[in-house]
Amino acid sequence: MEMDVSRWRDAVADVFEVYDVTTLPQRGDAVRLRGRLLIDSDKAYAVLAPRLRAWGYTTLFRQEKDAQVILAVPGTIPAARPRLWLAALLFLFTLGSVLYTGALMEADSPTVRLLDGLPFAVSLLSILLAHELGHYFVARRLGAAVSLPYFIPLPTILPYFFSPFGTMGAVINMRSPTTSRRSLLAIGVAGPLAGFVVALPILIYGLSLSQVQPLPSGQMYTQEGNSLLYLAIKFIMFGRILPANGVDVSLHSVAFAGWAGLLVTALNLIPAGQLDGGHIIYALLGERARYVTGFVLVALLALGLVWSGWWLWAVLVAFFGQVRAMPLDAITGLDRPRQVLAVLIVILFILIFTPIPLEFRVG
Repeated sequence: MEMDVSRWRDAVADVFEVYDVTTLPQRGDAVRLRGRLLIDSDKAYAVLAPRLRAWGYTTLFRQEKDAQVILAVPGTIPAARPRLWLAALLFLFTLGSVLYTGALMEADSPTVRLLDGLPFAVSLLSILLAHELGHYFVARRLGAAVSLPYFIPLPTILPYFFSPFGTMGAVINMRSPTTSRRSLLAIGVAGPLAGFVVALPILIYGLSLSQVQPLPSGQMYTQEGNSLLYLAIKFIMFGRILPANGVDVSLHSVAFAGWAGLLVTALNLIPAGQLDGGHIIYALLGERARYVTGFVLVALLALGLVWSGWWLWAVLVAFFGQVRAMPLDAITGLDRPRQVLAVLIVILFILIFTPIPLEFRVG
């Protein structure tokens, strides 16, 4: 059946000057319209996407050397059905796991009282929940198909695993490509910013409950690492750089939760792959982001010389660092305010990045 070229020309005529119309059998008979946008690309996409969706097509914007291209791909992205039961069940398991971890921190006898872990659990889960809900609500507002947050319990009592937090965090599954680099930035930034805004006051409050004490002598202990921001906050609150001269802050469990929140935020902001930082750097640089990924891989390998855990991250970046879903609208870039926001988030990453997250030491 011959394609009605005039129908397609008329469908886009108010926002797009068409040079030619072809079909792409290799892409399920997608319709390719090559030409020139008459209005800003983001406004044009907002006009055409619902119009072509009504015809049963998903709209893609692409840039070629000599022209701009609209691809109308048969099929639309179905609305995802939320699995509320699974999200709730995983959250309850994670709550129990984090409660137990917090109770172990507070235990001063062989008896572990689960409710003693409540300050740590509430603090840490508030940070993680803020992070994931930041992603979730911004994604939903922008029309992206996204799952509910799924928390991952990791009980401290599991053999062969050291779990200082009782959880591996939480994940949200993006079930559709983002509309543009602008929406990718908004979704990528929302989680770390929300988590950071909650983590910072929790850390400051927790440090106000903590005391500067001599480091343990003659026994093994765990030493949390320092980021630039964490060092600065301790200096402001205690009047000196810590640890130093055999003393450090003995962290209250709430302070440890706040520190962990900053650590998790920094890890998510590593500019590679499907991490939040990978989305942000791709939104900022487009395809040039692959050069940043290469630099990150080399940096992680070098950092592995001071903390071996970075070698695992290097492996993950090597295997998954190039996996990136191109936005539906690959033409629209970031305007100046969004570029500034992306750069500010990169600066935040530098301030909260911890080169040596945790160390086991013997006093």
